[in-house]
Amino acid sequence: MSEKVVTFGEIMLRLCPPGFERLRRTRSLEATYGGGEANVAASLASFGVQAEFVTRLPDNDLGMGCLAFLHQHGILTDHIIMGGDRMGIYFLETGVAQRPSKVLYDRAESSFATLQPGMIDWRAVFSDADWCHWTGITPAVSESAARVCKEAVMTAKEMGLTISCDLNYRAKLWKWTSAPGKVMEELVGMCDVAVGNEEDADKVFGIKASQSDVRSGKLDPERYRAVCEEIAQRLPNLKHIAITLRGSLSASHNTWSAVLWHHDGFLVAPVYDISPIVDRVGGGDAFSAGLIYGMRESGGNLERALRFASAASCLKHTIPGDFNAVSMAEVEQLMTGDASGRISR
Repeated sequence: MSEKVVTFGEIMLRLCPPGFERLRRTRSLEATYGGGEANVAASLASFGVQAEFVTRLPDNDLGMGCLAFLHQHGILTDHIIMGGDRMGIYFLETGVAQRPSKVLYDRAESSFATLQPGMIDWRAVFSDADWCHWTGITPAVSESAARVCKEAVMTAKEMGLTISCDLNYRAKLWKWTSAPGKVMEELVGMCDVAVGNEEDADKVFGIKASQSDVRSGKLDPERYRAVCEEIAQRLPNLKHIAITLRGSLSASHNTWSAVLWHHDGFLVAPVYDISPIVDRVGGGDAFSAGLIYGMRESGGNLERALRFASAASCLKHTIPGDFNAVSMAEVEQLMTGDASGRISR
């Protein structure tokens, strides 16, 4: 397809101790960049899709370095605006075995958090696009970012784009309002596709799957059919609802699957047993990108779209960093059932 996919959100400097070292002990930090919507754009670009990322960056060396990083991954940046005082930062301590990963944010008053309505010309951004993607992280960052997100979603809807949202609930970020569910319900209510993990529906909308235990890895896909149906009843504009299902056996060993609800059916993806995990950050974003790609390119074959998204996300767990550096061919190879990991010569 010739039209581009636009993603909108904050990208941050990611600082991570080497290996599995602890933040409290490390004397060095590995620096890269990452953020939910940028991660989606990177995956789509690796699949050959025109993907544009829209954000606000500081006009300094970190901002320039981030632009170069995005260009390196084939992401369009024509409508990124420069300004503000600083780039947001997140610190990641990678977990292993029974020690979980840990994330610390330092993003208050960042260039993106101080973004204001009217700064971005959304009609120009969407003039050659057919899809807009955002995540629940964006309106959580600040009240002004939430207003810009609403501005973008309303414009995309007026212009006839397909709009997708990853619910991505982050309790540490929702500081500016005591009612994040109300904010999200208005925004998600304008979308066509919603994606969430096994806990997002509960944390955002108070809708929980019965008899499921995320921490023990006991996730019955059929229990999430009712979750999807309740979300669809509350937000009737949604045409597709996908939920990823992560069974956390340990920080190094997860099971991974997903379900996809649509008006004519309910699909369940294969289950992947992932061990050892290299880096799970960005796994949900890899799924969203795979689903967007599959829904745009598969000619309406939703089962293939779901399988592609699940396989792409499974592979992300083997890639360090936020971005999913895998090709379409590698995803399709896993989809065929080849999970052997044998050397390709």
